[in-house]
Amino acid sequence: MIGAPPELTPALGGRRSVAATIQAYTGAVALVAVSTLVGLWLAPRWGTAAVDMIYLPAVLAAAALWGLGPGLLAGILSALSYNFFFTDPVHTFRIDRVTDIVTVLVLLAVALVTSRLAAGIRTQAQIAAAHAERNAIIAGFARQLLSSSGEEDISRTGCRALAELLGCNAILVSGLPEPRVIAAAPEGNRLTPADIAAAALTISAGEPAGRGTSRSQPAEWVFYPIRSGGHVLAAMGLARDDGNRPLAEEQLPLLTSFLDQLALAMERARLEREAREFASVRERDKVRSVLLASIGNDLKPGVAALAGAAREQRRNRSSDKDFVSAVETEASKLQRYISNLIELGPEPDEEVVRAGDVRIDLFRRQVSRDGQDVRLTPKEYAVLAELAKHPGQVLTHAQLLRSAWGPAQENQTEYLRVAVRGLRQKLERDSSRPEIIINEPAVGYRLSV
Repeated sequence: MIGAPPELTPALGGRRSVAATIQAYTGAVALVAVSTLVGLWLAPRWGTAAVDMIYLPAVLAAAALWGLGPGLLAGILSALSYNFFFTDPVHTFRIDRVTDIVTVLVLLAVALVTSRLAAGIRTQAQIAAAHAERNAIIAGFARQLLSSSGEEDISRTGCRALAELLGCNAILVSGLPEPRVIAAAPEGNRLTPADIAAAALTISAGEPAGRGTSRSQPAEWVFYPIRSGGHVLAAMGLARDDGNRPLAEEQLPLLTSFLDQLALAMERARLEREAREFASVRERDKVRSVLLASIGNDLKPGVAALAGAAREQRRNRSSDKDFVSAVETEASKLQRYISNLIELGPEPDEEVVRAGDVRIDLFRRQVSRDGQDVRLTPKEYAVLAELAKHPGQVLTHAQLLRSAWGPAQENQTEYLRVAVRGLRQKLERDSSRPEIIINEPAVGYRLSV
């Protein structure tokens, strides 16, 4: 596991290391000492009237460089140093004149106010830098998601980016009833049985589970669902080495946005995989159809010759009538089978399909009406092309959805209705009275040619 996130200022919730703290306060003391030396050099020459202003740059510098604590220390030391070295009696902390008391108090007040302001500016600058770094990580994550090719690649990219963004361990799991680890950052993290139970609960219920939640308290990880619509695709687990909660409440919107991007990328990868599988199946079916049709065409002449020879034997009154009859029967069956094989062959895409005033050129992927090109969306063209490949035939909703959207969406009838509505508005004379794309209630659609 990796360690805590890089340190920030206390205003950002980080912790300064001991060495850095000592260095900051030592630097504040050094700045005041340098200012005192400069004042001791100036006082014999021009008097002590303007010496108090020499300490202000030291206070501002300490607050801007190291924060409020060193700035306050520099302010207090400046007031004490001015009192000790430049007010009568010198080399004591006693003040005899009222003007000197007022000067020391004003110096202390100004030092405190300026250190506070400088520290606030420094904190705001660090907050802005932290936000800029976070936005850069998110933007880089979005670019990496676009270049990721598969679900595992996307999962690894998401884990690495989230671990860098939150400074914690990240692990992505999916599957039920026992989730499996898809990716982790750093690699090599393993889940205990309690962690696996929490991950399964997150995937099944769609709610966070694990350490710090009301579900599965013994788990070392806290899991958050990765959703796509109402479906949980996977669960993202977060954990820290010190056992603290990996995420503050104010960081939840950031995590939600991050996981939404991850879900979109995972859904895109899944759809692309299904599209490739579907294209592979279609190509395989096309090759099979071509092969069967080729076999049928090769066998057709031979079977026809065999049937002709049997008929010739019957006309010549062959002595073995049973044999000749059997040959004729089997030859007739083979001819019917071969005809069916030939019908399975692919229809030529070069043929232009006409439906009323609409011309559909599947080979060139062009659709026109009255000689004017009609621009269709990819889904509209996919539905129209499938109808044009089977002109006059009724195609079911599932077949059209499978062809245009893939097997995963064959139950989304609303998608098909939207596409058909768009086609009718672009192709029909009167979309309320369609004459080209005809609806067969509760079955599907057909292209009237």
